[in-house]
Amino acid sequence: MNRVLLAALAASTAGAAGIIDLSDATWTLTGNNSDISIPGKVPSQVHLDLLASQVIDDPYYGLNDFDQRWVALANWTYTAPISGLSTEGDITTYLLFNGLDTFADIRLCSQDVASTNNQFRQYFFDVTDILSSCDTESPELQVAFGSAPTIVDNIANQPGQETWPYPVEIAFEFPNRQFMRKEQSDFGWDWGPAFAPAGIWQKAWVLQLGQGELYVRNSLLDLYREGQLNNLIPNQTANWVLNASVDVIGTVPEGVGLKFKIVNLETNMEAGSGSLVNITNHGDVITGSAVLQADDYKLWWPTGLGPQSLYNITIDVVSESGDVITSVTKRTGFRTIVLNMNPVSDEEIAQGIAPGNHWHFEINGQPFFAKGSNFIPPDTFWPRVTPAKIRQLFNSAIAANQNLIRVWSSGAYAPDFMYDLADEMGILLWSEFQYGDALYPVDAEFLENSRQEAVYQVRRVNHHPSLALWAGGNELELIILYLEPYLTPEEYSRYLGEFETLFLDTLVPAVYGNSRSISYILSSSTNGYLSIDFNNPMPLVPRYNNVTAGSIYGDTDHYNYDPSQAFNLSSYPVGRFADEFGFQSMPSINSWRQAVAEEDLTFNSSTIMLRNHHYPAGSLDTSNFANSSKGMGEMTIAAQMYYPTPSKTDPIANFSAWCHTTQIFQADFYKSQLQFYRAGSGRPEHQLGSLYWQLEDIWQAPTWAGIEYDGRWKMLHYTAKDIYQSVIVAPQYNPTTGILEIYAVSDLWDEVNGKASLGWVGWDGTPVDVKAAGSDLGEVDFTIGPLNTTLLATLNITELTSSGSLNAADVVFVANLTASGKPPNTEATKTFAHTNYFTPTPLAAATLVDPGLVITYDSETDEFVVSAEKGTSIWTWVSLEDADADEVIVAFNENGFLLKKGEEKRIKYNIISDSGKVAGWENRVGVGSIWDNTLP
Repeated sequence: MNRVLLAALAASTAGAAGIIDLSDATWTLTGNNSDISIPGKVPSQVHLDLLASQVIDDPYYGLNDFDQRWVALANWTYTAPISGLSTEGDITTYLLFNGLDTFADIRLCSQDVASTNNQFRQYFFDVTDILSSCDTESPELQVAFGSAPTIVDNIANQPGQETWPYPVEIAFEFPNRQFMRKEQSDFGWDWGPAFAPAGIWQKAWVLQLGQGELYVRNSLLDLYREGQLNNLIPNQTANWVLNASVDVIGTVPEGVGLKFKIVNLETNMEAGSGSLVNITNHGDVITGSAVLQADDYKLWWPTGLGPQSLYNITIDVVSESGDVITSVTKRTGFRTIVLNMNPVSDEEIAQGIAPGNHWHFEINGQPFFAKGSNFIPPDTFWPRVTPAKIRQLFNSAIAANQNLIRVWSSGAYAPDFMYDLADEMGILLWSEFQYGDALYPVDAEFLENSRQEAVYQVRRVNHHPSLALWAGGNELELIILYLEPYLTPEEYSRYLGEFETLFLDTLVPAVYGNSRSISYILSSSTNGYLSIDFNNPMPLVPRYNNVTAGSIYGDTDHYNYDPSQAFNLSSYPVGRFADEFGFQSMPSINSWRQAVAEEDLTFNSSTIMLRNHHYPAGSLDTSNFANSSKGMGEMTIAAQMYYPTPSKTDPIANFSAWCHTTQIFQADFYKSQLQFYRAGSGRPEHQLGSLYWQLEDIWQAPTWAGIEYDGRWKMLHYTAKDIYQSVIVAPQYNPTTGILEIYAVSDLWDEVNGKASLGWVGWDGTPVDVKAAGSDLGEVDFTIGPLNTTLLATLNITELTSSGSLNAADVVFVANLTASGKPPNTEATKTFAHTNYFTPTPLAAATLVDPGLVITYDSETDEFVVSAEKGTSIWTWVSLEDADADEVIVAFNENGFLLKKGEEKRIKYNIISDSGKVAGWENRVGVGSIWDNTLP
């Protein structure tokens, strides 16, 4: 069944008198303080409608991030006549909005309906009385939006209003974002612009219900094992419990019941049916439950860990006579997903795991290594984010061996179609409530607004098997832990109390009161709980800084913008899970050309610098170029420190080479950390997850992304794909000790056996025989246990270089691994192969030679063939040579690789975008390496 039909089923009702889709109305957008009056749309936002009418040009072009601030600072009104209303019989009429962004005053037939102040809530209003006094057949609906930056400034300036200093509030382009329940990154972030859009950003309807008719506005399905409680590991042999709850507009009659039917979507056969019991009817919500036999249903697994078995569950609301009053169908899967934060047992300590608490995910009772990245809003303007865009991103993530994506808070809640795609494709989504890097008001009105938002969102998405976790927000606990040493006990207690009032007292009941199947944490980075006891009114007691020396707790969040420490393993955090880490890079010349004039394509042009929003901490003065130089300077220093400096005579070619070199550093830095965290699965920290920052871009600018705005893969994405393979060889060099350790790493659930070939190769392609004690390498047999690591060899690089046994500038260490093992939930053994390397000196100081790269296209096999005929090629890069030809975006199966002299690599590819249907693009594919930076 297609996703469009599924979405329609999920929102459908039986027997409604009339549903008018407001997307079909004729809308007009007017500026309250201007003479602008243009056609509008629903769903849409003001910037998009102004762009469509050519009032403004592309918001993403040039410096429009600053030049179009007048749009965000103005008030705007959407107006439409509503036709097709029924006036016959006993009709009740409602307005239903799935999303208003954000401060809106609603009027119908010149009468006030309501005011709203939350982008993330669903609103519905009974307008029957208003229409009864309206003397026109097509009453006018007005939705007036106030300027969000202006409104929150006014709130902040109210007498007695609490505000917060840096870093309690981390501000970006516009301040005071914590006073609004609107996408926080709409006010800017260090990777994105500040357009602060407004509009009816999601679907809206007029509903007309006859006597006894109902409309399902939201619903909840919760599948969990009997006896299961949030955050705790359930019994995997227990039967399933189906808890269903239907939220309606209208009133559910007394005496009604609930029936269910389950259909296996693989076979299209019924898999179960019956009546729900334990019915509770609150008038606008009806709930019931049923016990399902465990063996009747196949499990849902993430990609790479098993199949994605899906079922349709239909819930019918039935009258006492058995008639169906209304129904809802949702697609779901049977799985348990738990964030295990249990204390490490004595038995596990005896096995070599460090004491403390676990911090890893378990799917259907099985721990797994979570490999993934962080997802930010893929566009400032959500109405233009399509299922095709999300499918493209998910395809790229899966191609890069990722199984879990963190949907970062301070953006927006993922739309239904994003969860649908994740269910189909096997991507787990770590989801968060939309708060980040700030403390928030705790007055009664704000808390109730937040509670209703959370309840709506939890109930909306809980049925999705891809839902992995709810977190209170982004980096919130880090703020609390950071503040403690710097505040008086009185100040700290106040801030801690505000934090707990929202993220413990308000959000925990919203999750636990609506779901037994999902875990909750207060913050994306957290030391977890000190205790959990469901006999207490508040089950969770946070750990915060109640830690024991020598023990390990929680997940880590790591940023270090000192390039000299980029590859120092001693600077990386040791934890159970890494949820954020990274460094900026520039987008490719192709992306820059979409948004910047040709004359501005230089590394330090004002346009390029001002599109870099990685300012010094707490700085908001974007008129000062010095603010923008922070991120540019960090990238420049890193590129010069580790790689040959581009010095091409053609300025555009030189700019492109600089952009590419920043991408190489970014990929190199992430590779070092990814390997460190992967190898940590077999060290005392028993690390079982890494999510790098970030998956994709929101626009064309310097960011932490691995995928550019148009879907083009940066070097980072290719490198993550390589290191996220199931079985890898991982060199780990610690410059503090001078020791190089080579590990074999596996995230499979069964033992792996293999062989590794280890040795040195000169840049001229000649094998180098290092004659020194302890440097004998050659072939090594190994066995890796489940989710584990094996040390293959240890080399003292300091001794080798100081003794003259090794000339660091002339060589590269190369490791080749082959292994066999069984992927999860399979019976067949698979062969795994991986190549990795280590350079004992930065490439900026290496004696690189022309590798003599050659590329051809084999039309019979539809592959590109790359060979190195003169020497060793490092950071070998295959790409379209014509930078102007961005009609075709290609993802190659391998890129950024090492190629030894005489080696040949055959590379397949996938088309990401081919809107121009350009023929013959294969003949324009070229190849280069880091050595090309030395060419003029």
